[in-house]
Amino acid sequence: MITRIAVLLFVYLLSGCSPNDPQRIINRAIQAHGGKRFEHVDIEFDFRERHYTAHRDGGVYSYTRAFTDSTGNVKDILNNSGFQRSINGTRVTVPAERANAFSNSINSVIYFALLPFGLNDPAVHKSFAGETVLKNKKYYLIRITFDEEGGGKDHEDEFLYWINQETHRVDYLAYNYTTDGGGVRFRQAINPRMMDGILFQDYINYQADKDVPLEKLQELFEKNQLQELSTITLENISVKKLK
Repeated sequence: MITRIAVLLFVYLLSGCSPNDPQRIINRAIQAHGGKRFEHVDIEFDFRERHYTAHRDGGVYSYTRAFTDSTGNVKDILNNSGFQRSINGTRVTVPAERANAFSNSINSVIYFALLPFGLNDPAVHKSFAGETVLKNKKYYLIRITFDEEGGGKDHEDEFLYWINQETHRVDYLAYNYTTDGGGVRFRQAINPRMMDGILFQDYINYQADKDVPLEKLQELFEKNQLQELSTITLENISVKKLK
């Protein structure tokens, strides 16, 4: 009698695809979080007293951030053409260095909000980093690095994703960064909710000493030896499908 495992193994061999293939694992994670719904959509949400929008229509995108400060009503726009800022409805000139910083800030917020959608960008490199068990659930570990070209200002950052083998969702992630003195973060996904076919999650954000390897963070988390920094919460989310 042919077992289910034997059949699956035959399918993998026939397709030339290993069950531990990082591209396959990421593809299934993207599908579990929304798949093609990410490609043609308008998304709005509030994060830390700022209002964000993400318009994606195939290769065309436009991200905005709006808030009020001492200068007035500020609106930042980041799209295929670059960055621009307006204050009280009037476009203003922003020095290149500050424009880059604002662009990176907007892109970072949208990137984390839409994870794991961005992990198939051309500048992203994926590698299989093993399997593990965390809180009695089995996970694939996927390491993410970036090309310098197309990888943005933070191309030297390194990420590790815990992808649930049953649900294919990203339940945990960790990363290190070199900007602003460098650091290490570990995030635990909480409050998952599906909205119009797209999964949104909040995160508890932890930190460790900046020389701690990403692979060590799970052990520290399980021993309650990570310092809780903040909660990453998306509020007032709305989703509009374009096609």
